[in-house]
Amino acid sequence: MVALAIVGLALPALMFALQQQLDATGYLRDKSIAHAVAANKLSEVRIIALATGVLPEDRESGVVTMAEREWHWWMRSEPTEVPLFLRLEIDVALAQEDERSPLYSLVAFLPTDLEAELEVPVE
Repeated sequence: MVALAIVGLALPALMFALQQQLDATGYLRDKSIAHAVAANKLSEVRIIALATGVLPEDRESGVVTMAEREWHWWMRSEPTEVPLFLRLEIDVALAQEDERSPLYSLVAFLPTDLEAELEVPVE
């Protein structure tokens, strides 16, 4: 009877701990996918900027599908105190309402002189 009482108390605690582990795993999965979305958007911006010679201005947003889910992204660009550089911030979240609390934020700097970037030797 005592063993049954111990199992009766331990089993709910074990289930609670297991649920917490599953929640943490899901959060890490979502954060990893959000990172990939932001990195893809940055790559897209760089490719388009090099191809067209036009850098993004002010704010942009959009939705992309990855891992069978829709991801909302917001991109802000602004000049920096360092001449010839542009600061990009890309935020990614699962819902449009989460713009203020994104799952992942990526900050990158792009040269405004795109020809200089093309001259950098790649080894």
